[in-house]
Amino acid sequence: MALQPWRKGKVIRLDDHTYNTRRFWIEVTELERFDFIPGQFVTLDLPIHEKPNKRWRSYSISSWPDGTNVFELVIVLADGGLGTPYLFNEVSVGSELTFRGPQGVFTLHEPIEKDIFLICTGTGIAPFRSMAHHIMRNNIPMKNIYLIFGCRKKDDLLYYDELKALQEKLPGFHYLPTLSREHAEGLHHGYVHAIYEELCKDRQEANFYLCGWKLMVDEAKKRIMEMGYDKKAIHLELYG
Repeated sequence: MALQPWRKGKVIRLDDHTYNTRRFWIEVTELERFDFIPGQFVTLDLPIHEKPNKRWRSYSISSWPDGTNVFELVIVLADGGLGTPYLFNEVSVGSELTFRGPQGVFTLHEPIEKDIFLICTGTGIAPFRSMAHHIMRNNIPMKNIYLIFGCRKKDDLLYYDELKALQEKLPGFHYLPTLSREHAEGLHHGYVHAIYEELCKDRQEANFYLCGWKLMVDEAKKRIMEMGYDKKAIHLELYG
């Protein structure tokens, strides 16, 4: 895959989605349309260090291809970091960002002939939101898709109302948020692992996409293989 050139993007909208996450809408002014495959990411070059490789921060695209030149990122403010404090404190509507992309191969394999498990924590939900909307918008044939989203408390849930509504519109799409440190009506309590293990107790054919905190991804990969699934059925994207 050819390396994409560095481009300029203009921030056209910001939204504080939760107490520690912000949504960024970025317009690629030099292009009429910004095409990408759901699951891909962009790399931002931020003015936070003299060395280029210490300035680069990569984020999955949380929007879906819609024929425009605008894409969305959802970013969590990281404690002790350099990149996200810059994005939260210095970037406003009208700011210009240097980025490269789209990049990456963490994408759905079509046709979708098996059950799909999209397992994520935190902002790892971004590529899966993109995939789910893309499937609905393009009427892509599928079996069951289970989006299992783990976070600590209800206040941490990203795109909650939107994904709940999507479940009503898209047959076969199952949205399963789970909270590890809080009980809330209508939501699962605990960690993501118990949910996919229960859903896969009959060992049906399935593909697994894991995105989020490294500890979760490592644990999920181990458990899925212990259930008897081939490692080729497991696709990873690590955050942090």
